[in-house]
Amino acid sequence: MTQQFYVSPEQLMKDRADFARKGIARGRSVVVLTCRDGIALVAENPSPSLYKLGEIYDRIGFAAVGKYNEFESLRQAGVRYADVRGYSYAREDVSARGLASVYAQSLGSVFTTEGKPFEVELAVAEVGAEPFNDHLYRLTFDGSIADESNYVVMGGQADIVNDSLARSWSPDTSFSEAILVAVRALSSTRQAPEASSNGEPAGADQSTELLGAGLLEVAVLDRDPQSARGSVRAFRRIGTVELDRFLASAEGD
Repeated sequence: MTQQFYVSPEQLMKDRADFARKGIARGRSVVVLTCRDGIALVAENPSPSLYKLGEIYDRIGFAAVGKYNEFESLRQAGVRYADVRGYSYAREDVSARGLASVYAQSLGSVFTTEGKPFEVELAVAEVGAEPFNDHLYRLTFDGSIADESNYVVMGGQADIVNDSLARSWSPDTSFSEAILVAVRALSSTRQAPEASSNGEPAGADQSTELLGAGLLEVAVLDRDPQSARGSVRAFRRIGTVELDRFLASAEGD
């Protein structure tokens, strides 16, 4: 008869959490930040078709890091939830808070009952009519929810990116300025080893070489899409040509 080894619940949960954190840390970083014009979502992502950023509903966006098949299944489930709720009740009843609660229940259930936790971290963003009405929710692999303000950084070398944003983020910026701030923060991770060896904080040098448009995925949630594009849908992807123009103007400054 095979003897089964006892593992304490505390150790089991710790092992699952460590496993999920390692998987998430291997992914490239994602930044979601608020600004005057709305909410900008910027990810380091060389793939032209496997998106980390997406639209959930009229004014709600989604960002993720980790295993693509896992967070893509969550994104699709969120779209179905939003569509059903908006159709059954009213479009105004679909909120980032409700969606984050559904995601938290799913992630928490998988973390505690399944053999392997999801190796994902999510951000759900809802743009408001005014900056103080914006909502950012961060969800971790165990179903924990954090109601964030100003910006969210996930995956990769998040500490370095977060330090860079803490020095450069401002609420009174346009989309182009906010995107450049996020790209500089993501690019600072490429300079991290050299900067730390010189005793300087990583990402402090504004002359850091920026990531190219081909390595980035960028989208925005327009604060007033009806005036900007004649649509109630706030989510808009930034194409490579438009992004190249942003980056070129930054390098020329």
